[in-house]
Amino acid sequence: MIATVDDIAAGVTLAAVQRQSLLDALDFRVLLCHALHTSRVGLITGSERVLTAAEAQRFGALVQRRLDGEPVAYLVGEREFFGLNFAVNDAVLIPRPDTELLVELALDRLPQHGKVLDMGTGSGAIAVSLAHTRRDAAVTALDVSTAALAVARRNAEANGACVTFMHSDWFAALEPAAQFDVIASNPPYIASGDRHLAEGDLRFEPVGALTDHADGLAALRILVAGAPAHLVQHGQGWLLMEHGYDQAAAVRALLDAAGYTDVQSWRDLAGIERVSGGRLPAPHQAN
Repeated sequence: MIATVDDIAAGVTLAAVQRQSLLDALDFRVLLCHALHTSRVGLITGSERVLTAAEAQRFGALVQRRLDGEPVAYLVGEREFFGLNFAVNDAVLIPRPDTELLVELALDRLPQHGKVLDMGTGSGAIAVSLAHTRRDAAVTALDVSTAALAVARRNAEANGACVTFMHSDWFAALEPAAQFDVIASNPPYIASGDRHLAEGDLRFEPVGALTDHADGLAALRILVAGAPAHLVQHGQGWLLMEHGYDQAAAVRALLDAAGYTDVQSWRDLAGIERVSGGRLPAPHQAN
């Protein structure tokens, strides 16, 4: 039984290594596969293989970093999202399954040969997933972080997705006439001082991508206010935004106050209202 990191040593078999009480079994297996450059099948078929000194050192270091709280995705440098593989590092948020709802909603509302904008793209998970699924669409993604954009560009290339990337502080770099059928965003929405920022994986993720350093609605207000100038004007343009588990009512109120129609929220697989959005009124509907 592997009970301490010191038990991970040269000469220990893979079978013995996997009998452990250090980490969640899935995390442990992912890190072991990464350290040994093998697959889950390889662990099974090579159960009597023994670790070399270099392998034991490499794997032990990964386990210790995970015990210290570092996210598995950062340790292995990748995360699966919407059926695709995305490189990640500490310049970007780790893509989460909850955000796949935002991608699905955007796809449902994106017309043939439509245009979609992903604001605050981070790793590019949303934009690349959209572009990979809808080859006919024109996908634009922006972020204020040049380090994040470098990761997103790499992910677009690796997944064969055509995305136009822009360095921009929200709408600032967009041409005034730029119009989109869908604007989607997973913005910073955790309020300043929220205890979750000091817990779990969030401790290691870029703070500027997690919190607006205010009440959690600051970035969402910017999106609601700025989107009408860049949504198609024939009553079909949609703004879709991911938000916190307890923010749906507040976000709907922002959309209602700004004159959006068909305002609603959608629930993720856990039953939590995770995405809210609305449609830009047609000109004759506008106040």
